[in-house]
Amino acid sequence: MSMSAADRHAWTEPAVEDLGGRVYRIPLPLEMDALRAVNVYAIADAEGVDLIDGGIALVAARQRLTDALAEIGYELGDIRNFFVTHIHADHYSLAVELRQTLHNVVTLGEGERANIAAMHEMARTGVNMMFGRDLLHRLGADELAGQVAVAGRDERSRHPTFPEWDEPDRWLADGTELDLRTRTLRAVHTPGHTQGHVVFHDAAAKTMFAGDHILPHITPSIGFEPARSRLALHDYLSSLHRMLALPDARLLPAHGPVTGSTHDRVNELLAHHDLRLAETRQAVQAGHATPYEAANAIRWTRHLRMFSELDTMSQFLATSETAAHLEVLAVRGELTRHLSQDGVDIYQVASPGTSPAAAD
Repeated sequence: MSMSAADRHAWTEPAVEDLGGRVYRIPLPLEMDALRAVNVYAIADAEGVDLIDGGIALVAARQRLTDALAEIGYELGDIRNFFVTHIHADHYSLAVELRQTLHNVVTLGEGERANIAAMHEMARTGVNMMFGRDLLHRLGADELAGQVAVAGRDERSRHPTFPEWDEPDRWLADGTELDLRTRTLRAVHTPGHTQGHVVFHDAAAKTMFAGDHILPHITPSIGFEPARSRLALHDYLSSLHRMLALPDARLLPAHGPVTGSTHDRVNELLAHHDLRLAETRQAVQAGHATPYEAANAIRWTRHLRMFSELDTMSQFLATSETAAHLEVLAVRGELTRHLSQDGVDIYQVASPGTSPAAAD
């Protein structure tokens, strides 16, 4: 591994980082190919500790959190609150698991109500709404369906008991102010990565606990959730612009190192999506009409890999995100969308004067 590659992953090492003001970054391990750790942030005072995000419900993550808290003088029973940025298991499931015995309070943005309801429905019916065959068919990705089903079964076999569908103790409305003992955090609704994603802004300390909304090294996946929305990328871009309307702040992300400027990274993400939108439009102009076809025509990751070089789940995510970019172009009136006779989304370059598409 080169030094630059080593530096890129240094943030995942199991060490507590003191960020000043009794705020600590605690990376917890993940068993994911693409992501090695998730940052949990501890805000401490003389009486206890509040956590931004909770990590994943794995024995190794629970033990690492226990050890990290001990390093700064606390134990699991001293956790008062988990302020969770969104519903994904690597942020939510350990918080819910610990609540069963420790009785701490778990909060979640109220926009995640639809995803909680969808998870209940998935548990009731056994139908996978995250990447089921119906969705893959609509994206024109039937040939991926079998591979995705196998990958999904493998993932469930490794993590069969995530309690991620349980409801939080408290739903946070946009703009809710959380008066902690040492600071005030404001919950800001930032849909896109999921419908109910929130970030926590500490204006006085010029700090942004950004969850997966703004990541320093990678672009967040868009709309990977059971209650799917065609407008996930449209919402995400609006949420990025909302960050620029706030004062700049130090970026404390869920994956990656702490960096100096939220605004700098937001501008990079906006530029990335502008480029991806242009590439997606060019793919359609070249005759790639379905999300799957268009995704195959685009290069992926910072290494500019061919679609065929990606693993199965990355191919699904690439197809899903291409669909999100296609929908933004349709809403802007640059493309049209119609449903083929067999139920596949078909996109074409819009003729002059064509009305923008309505999401359904």
